Amino acid sequence: MNPKSLLDQHEIAPKKSLGQNFLHDPNTLEKIVDIAELMPDDVVLEIGPGTGALTEFLAQRAKQVIAVEVDERLQPILGARFAHAPNVRFHFGDILETPLASVLPPTVQSPRGYVVVANLPYYITSAILRCLLESDLRPRRLVLTVQLEVAERLTAKPGDMSLLSVSAQYYAATKIAMRLKPAVFWPRPDVDSAVVRMDTYDTPPVDVPSETAFFRVVRAGFSQKRKQLKNALGEGLHIDAESAAALLEQANIDPRRRAETLSLSEWAALTQSAAGGITRVQRIE
Repeated sequence: MNPKSLLDQHEIAPKKSLGQNFLHDPNTLEKIVDIAELMPDDVVLEIGPGTGALTEFLAQRAKQVIAVEVDERLQPILGARFAHAPNVRFHFGDILETPLASVLPPTVQSPRGYVVVANLPYYITSAILRCLLESDLRPRRLVLTVQLEVAERLTAKPGDMSLLSVSAQYYAATKIAMRLKPAVFWPRPDVDSAVVRMDTYDTPPVDVPSETAFFRVVRAGFSQKRKQLKNALGEGLHIDAESAAALLEQANIDPRRRAETLSLSEWAALTQSAAGGITRVQRIE
């Protein structure tokens, strides 16, 4: 049954405040599960199951699906739909306020022991990515349905980089796997969407003194995006522009460049040159 009919039966209206646009096209749902490349013994953490359309496809491929849904109004729909699905379990709550260890089974409570599949609204994508990628229980793979603009930010190249793209690409090989038109959702969003696949690394693709130091430098560089790096970095690291320029030159980076032009390896080189002066811990937001 399509999401509109299910919601109408229970007199539930989608909430714009939750970014509720429900995927319903069977072909699209099947392709998303294909992109996830699930194995029969995989555990899937689904974020935002909605009315359970994608959950059904995931349950056919995975050993277990743990779905976290913030909207408790959907509990009767999901409870009835999966009453006879022993490998599907629901947790109703905000994923950002839910410790991963409290919902994941002990068998996968090790790094890269599970797969995340999620349909994420724009306003919460960065926060959820930070929650998952910075966790000790980092997933092996993430397959995320997001607005196309977010997908393009996650996969950006030097020249269009952002704090979000640097973060995503530090933790995972990130690519756009499929683009989606509004017609595959109900209600139809006003913009196109995309499915992003992120395969997390065992170790980061660049050599840095520490994750803390790396993101301290990156945050400083993006703190004043319109300024030249020597000025943005100086303000962000609380050093003068001349000292910041010296750090940049030591890393073979022109101090006049801007943060969005740097590659991941250049951020790593800059972190190496600045490591001795970084004392404050500051993580991605």
